[in-house]
Amino acid sequence: MHWRVKGLIQKGLSALPGGVTVNDWLQKTVGTNRNFAGQLESKVDDWAIFLSYTDSLGIRVQGLRLMEVGTGWFPTLPICYSLVGAAHCTTYDLNRHLSDELTLRMVKGLEGLLDKIAKAGGVTVDSVRKRYDRLRTAGSAAELVKLANLEYRSPADASQSGLPDGSVDIVFSNSVFEHVPPEAIQRILNESRRVLKPGGLSIHSVNCGDHYAYFDKSITFINYLTYSTDAWKFWDNDLLYQNRLRPSDFLAMAERAGLEVPLAFHKPRPECLAALPSLKIAPEFQHYPAVQLCASSVDFVGRKADG
Repeated sequence: MHWRVKGLIQKGLSALPGGVTVNDWLQKTVGTNRNFAGQLESKVDDWAIFLSYTDSLGIRVQGLRLMEVGTGWFPTLPICYSLVGAAHCTTYDLNRHLSDELTLRMVKGLEGLLDKIAKAGGVTVDSVRKRYDRLRTAGSAAELVKLANLEYRSPADASQSGLPDGSVDIVFSNSVFEHVPPEAIQRILNESRRVLKPGGLSIHSVNCGDHYAYFDKSITFINYLTYSTDAWKFWDNDLLYQNRLRPSDFLAMAERAGLEVPLAFHKPRPECLAALPSLKIAPEFQHYPAVQLCASSVDFVGRKADG
């Protein structure tokens, strides 16, 4: 499908009553959730990378309290944290997407990934299996959330979490910030600093490439940077909003929130670097160096200073 066709379809759905529900159904049948097993393993891999960051900073997740920004259709990362012994996770979604069907399917699919989860968490497979067997008794997403010591809040704004000051060890999000307006990201990072304990971490993985390039192979992951702000407003839509921020923008917002940034990772895609000379980048983005323009992802860890 040409990216413009998908953009127009989603733009139309976003304007219709029940359009979000229809879009969710399309994602399950012909979209990203169609390859469920592959998507689930990818999420577990993302979570394992998060644990490599906390390990490198000398933090173990066992017994910690967490906050997730952006739950989505099924809470893979909170469940993985629960399986290795995290104490509690409050997870927020601005719009309710959590699905009983996909959540229970996720739990079933995790059975083949327990060795990987245990290894990433630095715990025994037996301990993960014991927790997993308890979660397998859940008959609904609500029951699973309770068994896993999670709290699901939706519709809810993560920038107004309602959590006490200094009550959370880790705030995290995965493939969420690219879909959030810049001013809202800043508010969420500000809130992260408020709710984090001294030394607590704010960990985020951002997919900052053009999402339309995943299914339209005729364009690059920086195609959307060739459109001016006004022109992009026509193709952007509420169901797949993309803020087009570059890696340095996210790091700057973390620092403005008063967070140190001990870890940050991004690198340009070779195919984007190769295509860049032939593309007419919109004036709004021409001040960015090539390494920022051509990076399609950024992971960063913000840390609240001790004391």
